[in-house]
Amino acid sequence: METIKLANGVEMPVLGYGVFQVSPEECERCVSDAIDVGYRLIDTAQAYFNEEGVGNAIAKSGVPRSELFITTKVWISNAGEQKAANSIDESLRKLQTDYIDLLLIHQAYGDYYGTYRAMEKALEQGKVRAIGVSNFQAGRFVDLALKADVKPMVNQLETNVFSQQNDILPWLAEFGTMQMAWAPLGQGRNNLFADPLLAEIGAQYGKSPAQVALRWLTQRGIVAIPKSTHRDRMAQNLDIFDFNLTPVDIQRIAEMNQSDEGTVNFNDPNFIKFLVETYG
Repeated sequence: METIKLANGVEMPVLGYGVFQVSPEECERCVSDAIDVGYRLIDTAQAYFNEEGVGNAIAKSGVPRSELFITTKVWISNAGEQKAANSIDESLRKLQTDYIDLLLIHQAYGDYYGTYRAMEKALEQGKVRAIGVSNFQAGRFVDLALKADVKPMVNQLETNVFSQQNDILPWLAEFGTMQMAWAPLGQGRNNLFADPLLAEIGAQYGKSPAQVALRWLTQRGIVAIPKSTHRDRMAQNLDIFDFNLTPVDIQRIAEMNQSDEGTVNFNDPNFIKFLVETYG
């Protein structure tokens, strides 16, 4: 498995398994399959309500904890220094682990400054190995990064061939922040799995359009966390490290960009109002 190195030297797998919208009842089975297939990075969140399933799968896997890389996220309802600190301990309990490899703020709303202070403290205490953010658009990302003692090591954003997040890349680079892609396969939108260009490129390597889309991310050092509840598809998504796209391939795929910031407008006041009033 290829890895990237975070700002503090922590090595992170460049491909992982995401459990967004995996039901609590199904999560343990799915994560067990993913680990058995070969995934070592598992991405969950407090708001997914399936941290327990991830924890059960980890405990039963037989894989040493040191070989796994577990990511979770602090939700809006736990924003603020003390509430976030309590929620981190609760996540550790649910995940059945002494430490979290990467802890992110899930959304840039509520008292996320207090949340980040709690995360910095958890980092100092050894409860987490690395910290960062999720869904932080450029403005709020830069504001937090300028004030934080520990710069965010990761920003997890909707990133795929149709939503490439190009505008924020210089800002991530300025603060040494790595990019992590949720919805790396665009959740199947725009007929990605049968896209003619991806299929044409994939035919050169004996790979599917989905495998090409994932390789386009990971080869550029962007961590991808595709989700599937099917074991055979998990294996296919993982089978992308025996080929490299050419610079021409990469440029042709770059021209597929449709919406640079993704399908969710995280700066929409109505969206923010809904999330804060519902969960804050």
